[in-house]
Amino acid sequence: MKKSWLLSCFINFFIASVMGLLLRIMYVTPLDWVNYQFLLHGHSHVAMLGWVYLLLYALIFHFFLPKEAQQKPVYNRLFWITEIAVIGMMLYFPFQGYALFSITFSTLHILCSYYFCRLVWKDSQPKTMHEKRILRTGLFFMLLSTLGVWCLGPAVGLLGKTSAFYQIAIQFFLHFQFNGWFLFAVLALFFNQLNANINEKKFRLFYNLLVVSTVLTLALPVSWFLSNPIFHWINVVGVSLQIIAFLVFIKILRPHFQSFLASLNKMEKTVYSFALFSLALKVGIQLIVVIPELAQVVHQIRNFVIGYIHLTMLGIITGFLFGIALKNSFLNQKTKLTQWGIKLFLLGFLLTETLLFLQGIYLYFDMGEFPLYHKNLLIASSFLPVGLLMLVISIYKSKNTKFVVNN
Repeated sequence: MKKSWLLSCFINFFIASVMGLLLRIMYVTPLDWVNYQFLLHGHSHVAMLGWVYLLLYALIFHFFLPKEAQQKPVYNRLFWITEIAVIGMMLYFPFQGYALFSITFSTLHILCSYYFCRLVWKDSQPKTMHEKRILRTGLFFMLLSTLGVWCLGPAVGLLGKTSAFYQIAIQFFLHFQFNGWFLFAVLALFFNQLNANINEKKFRLFYNLLVVSTVLTLALPVSWFLSNPIFHWINVVGVSLQIIAFLVFIKILRPHFQSFLASLNKMEKTVYSFALFSLALKVGIQLIVVIPELAQVVHQIRNFVIGYIHLTMLGIITGFLFGIALKNSFLNQKTKLTQWGIKLFLLGFLLTETLLFLQGIYLYFDMGEFPLYHKNLLIASSFLPVGLLMLVISIYKSKNTKFVVNN
């Protein structure tokens, strides 16, 4: 693993968390110099594209590419061009929103991702066919998701930002990023870390069910903007298939899970268990929203939406990424900085999720605001950037032999 790559990813994540903290502060005290919507765009873009995307880039490069492919300078150059695109979004989104420069850097990032897909498709050599299949599917979903981005311009020009077309285009991108590209990529990496002889028949069933359910569950966000009962029933089928898929996933893991856990230390077990529990919780939440009334309520109560997004981003995706980084000693667990950084991050996540869902429940039952909600949420959110800053410092100070010199 290239130390500069890992450090860049964690710095991006730290900056995204600081942006998120500023968003929390704005509910407690006004910040006249900050545009909330612009800052929100910056926060989401840096978190998704500067943290998750780039760390997946680094881990896929490390685990799925043979040594001869890793020697190609193109991967290092492409990483830093992509990082320049992230920095551009980091600088321009908070102050301009969607404008010339922010759109230019976003477009650059998409073009870089296309080239990355082409390189990985050609050069990657996963150890098993199931890793290869699920990795390539993740890459396909990444490419597919960008169709939503390319539709935004025509949607604004033809129908405006309030149109169903525009909103569905955004949901299309987010759905296939989170539930497609991100989830499939971390599952490919997880199977790589599991390093077990997987039952091919069970894996094929799990894979097919998960792919179909990923496509069908797009119907839920579509139903928020197009009122037609057919979308509800498509989502019901998708959620049902997803539950079956993860029951099969549990059956796949069961024979190997004890030996996998035995290979982990206490912190690694905690982080992996945290990620798997978040995954189970996500599946459970999607089961709840098959009730039509709840599906609409969840969309209308913003706290539920943010809580669900953070559950996926911070609980599942980041949980798995942290687990992989710890297991492979990319994060030095022997230092107090790493230990406390992980603990504070997990504490911040658990507290913020609890408060977000509690406030959502209060609103659902017309109980008003949870006592001192925004102040408590601000305090809880502060643990996230503090924990990430500790991890950044830990990586910077590390002299770990797992790190290699850049090309």
